[in-house]
Amino acid sequence: MTDFILPEEVKSISIDENKIYELAIIGGGPAGTTATVYAARKKLDIILISRDIGGQLLLTSDIENYMGFHYITGSELIKKFEKQTKQFPVPIILNEEVKSIAADKGIFTFSTSENKNIKAKTAIIATGKRPKLLEVQGEKKFIGKGVSYCATCDAPLFKNMDVAVIGGGNSAITAVIDLLKIAHKIYVINIRDYFKADSILIEKIKSSDKTEFFSGYGVKEIKGKNHVEEILIYARKTKEEKTLNVSGVFVEIGLIPNSEFIKGFLNLNGKGEIIIDCDCKTNIPGIFAAGDVTAVTEKQIIVAAGEGAKATLSAYKYLLGMK
Repeated sequence: MTDFILPEEVKSISIDENKIYELAIIGGGPAGTTATVYAARKKLDIILISRDIGGQLLLTSDIENYMGFHYITGSELIKKFEKQTKQFPVPIILNEEVKSIAADKGIFTFSTSENKNIKAKTAIIATGKRPKLLEVQGEKKFIGKGVSYCATCDAPLFKNMDVAVIGGGNSAITAVIDLLKIAHKIYVINIRDYFKADSILIEKIKSSDKTEFFSGYGVKEIKGKNHVEEILIYARKTKEEKTLNVSGVFVEIGLIPNSEFIKGFLNLNGKGEIIIDCDCKTNIPGIFAAGDVTAVTEKQIIVAAGEGAKATLSAYKYLLGMK
């Protein structure tokens, strides 16, 4: 016998700002939704607060490396996460962000962008990261239509195609290495005159006849009709412009942790990521963290989901200790 409620049976769950929840889960990506399902199955009194359901999955077009699915689109996987989360009678606050956190006598208060104040005995921070954008014309228009922020996720979709990789750090060069086995031609566009990536990685791609480098070049525009067709780049020194015919643009200029609201409250590393131990514990007892917002090295959907499950199990043990 299952211990969940079918979606059609779940009514709208009201938000009670006067109660103290056992667990507040902040973030609705793979880590947050998995944490919610695990907590609901543990019969914890929980609440989920998130700007959206999906997180960075909203920027992913097709997925071929998530276990259980040979192939699934980002939007399809999000719907599955949402449906499974909503099988449980969990109050969910969507379209809001937590702006601050305060602690008083073992109770945490989360203040949202819509001035709600949610109290809980424990919390899991799973707010993820957001990609640094190029902020050029056409970029947002073609997200999921040729513009990608995850080569690991999307590289297989560009078999035998010409693509551009933007960036000069390790993530950009690793993306090029992933694409060498798949793409026909790879243009590497680096706004600096030098690469910040490890030299051993650079050596791997420079020996390939598939790569062409444009160091000291910036991106001016991404063009196309229904899908990416061209990218317009320019030389920073001479302002000379070039048009490259590509079907994909991989933006690999870094990610920003969504951790601003807990700066000064939790310990962060130099990248702004939450420092956790192997049990997803932070420096504050009762506060756990999971997914891309943490210092866990690999930023993958399946890793985030696993960390979300682990964070809930740790929170559950903590609550048992309190009782």
